[in-house]
Amino acid sequence: MRSAVSTTVPGNRGLSLVQKLRREIRTNKAPYLFVAPYAMLFFLFTVLPVVIAIGLSFTHYNMLQPPKWIGYQNYLRLFLSDDVFLIAVKNTFVFALITGPLSYFACFIFAWLINDLQPKIRAVLTLLLFAPSLSGRLFMIWTVMFGGDSYGYINGFLLYWGIIDEPIQFLLDPQWMMPVVILVVLWMSLGTSFLAFIAGLQGIDTQLFEAAAVDGVRNRWQELFFITLPQMKGYLMFGAIMSITGSFAAAANIIPLVGFPSTDYACHTIVTHLIDYGNVRFEMGYASAIAVILFAAMVGMQRLVQRILNSLES
Repeated sequence: MRSAVSTTVPGNRGLSLVQKLRREIRTNKAPYLFVAPYAMLFFLFTVLPVVIAIGLSFTHYNMLQPPKWIGYQNYLRLFLSDDVFLIAVKNTFVFALITGPLSYFACFIFAWLINDLQPKIRAVLTLLLFAPSLSGRLFMIWTVMFGGDSYGYINGFLLYWGIIDEPIQFLLDPQWMMPVVILVVLWMSLGTSFLAFIAGLQGIDTQLFEAAAVDGVRNRWQELFFITLPQMKGYLMFGAIMSITGSFAAAANIIPLVGFPSTDYACHTIVTHLIDYGNVRFEMGYASAIAVILFAAMVGMQRLVQRILNSLES
């Protein structure tokens, strides 16, 4: 596809953008034909829904009546009148700034540490570390661990040793809810990014390390910064995107743990706010505005991480 786009077609000067595109497609029919099925599906299920959501965000739409254009009122309401949304924004950024980087570095560090082990040992450790993210709703075991009575394992241990006098409501007390949720999410964070990093590490040519040893690289830390990280730039970007998406879109694991809504909205995120207005209240115009804000925040964070990773080339 890259070769198709970069092909220079003579006589393109003076033509409009649409005319240039038509001539480009006629000249390189085969590459565009192969890309067409994916491009159609990507447009129908990704680009078009985003465009529709942006359009609906400027309307009042309750799914029973036709959308009514109201301009920027949804956005003004979000930032000037909706106190719960502002709480959700704060919780989302706190959650993302903690779980995103920690899960990202944990995925890479664990992958890097087990990469040089024997294949059988590496396979077993990979399965053990990947299992929590593969286990569906097994994270609900944490509701037993942090149960709010003496039968909860954590409370039972603290009561037995006399550290506390009465059980702590870990999943109901706003003081404890966010730390518990962060702990559970980090426990489940070694997922797709972890496997991608292992694949990237396995794909690095070992001759690079031999050549680096001749050039003066003496330890694994130097290998990491001068060889491994530059060679894994694409995998690092993929892992960053997955971590950003997972941390900003967290809701599926939060709601079963702390309820919907959580006490004093202590774990209320932008996605749970979106679920509230989209799936419960059916205010689809307002929900679309929330989705657009979330989309813009995720794209902004992705661009920031991309700039940081691009610096690895220098």
